[in-house]
Amino acid sequence: MQRFLQLNLEISHNRFRNLTHYTTYMDIRSALLQEHSKKQCAIIVKYIGNNQKRFDELVTLFLQDEYRVVQRAAWPLSYCVTAHPKLIQKHLKKIIRYLKKTGIHNAVKRNTVRLLQEIEIPETLQGEVMDICFGYIADPKEAVAVKAFSITVLGNLSKKYPEIIPEISLILEEQLPRETAAFKSRAKKFLKSIGNDRET
Repeated sequence: MQRFLQLNLEISHNRFRNLTHYTTYMDIRSALLQEHSKKQCAIIVKYIGNNQKRFDELVTLFLQDEYRVVQRAAWPLSYCVTAHPKLIQKHLKKIIRYLKKTGIHNAVKRNTVRLLQEIEIPETLQGEVMDICFGYIADPKEAVAVKAFSITVLGNLSKKYPEIIPEISLILEEQLPRETAAFKSRAKKFLKSIGNDRET
């Protein structure tokens, strides 16, 4: 038993030592291409932490690199912003405009709209964000996760702009009968919050 515990301690120490060495310097682009997994995403997020310069490098890859790098950068980008919302402020306008590009991967849309749930969107960009999210929830071909996150973003903005609530409600109620359980759950939560809940 003692030998077993000692072995576990040695393994844990080696893992920590290797991780510490790895996060001293990282080529973020190479790390993104090396492996696409939750574990690798966590390593990249930990490396970036609240370091603005490292985050800026990730954003540059997200906005300017080849398709596969952009797709993979989206995941750690959203988690970095969730942990440290201030990192995104200087890039927010560019990232929102990026959502207007045609043919962008679902992973890019999903993770970008996910991070928009977690931050305070500047007033100058709120109109654009509402237009984008309305487009997503109204599109029957849009991915469920993108639509679900868009509902939350619009719900957050509706606290400041209550006049958009009827339009959101109309779109959601029209789509509820033919949507997935995940969409229905998010939609019903919003409808309940405005006192317009119903069974579907």
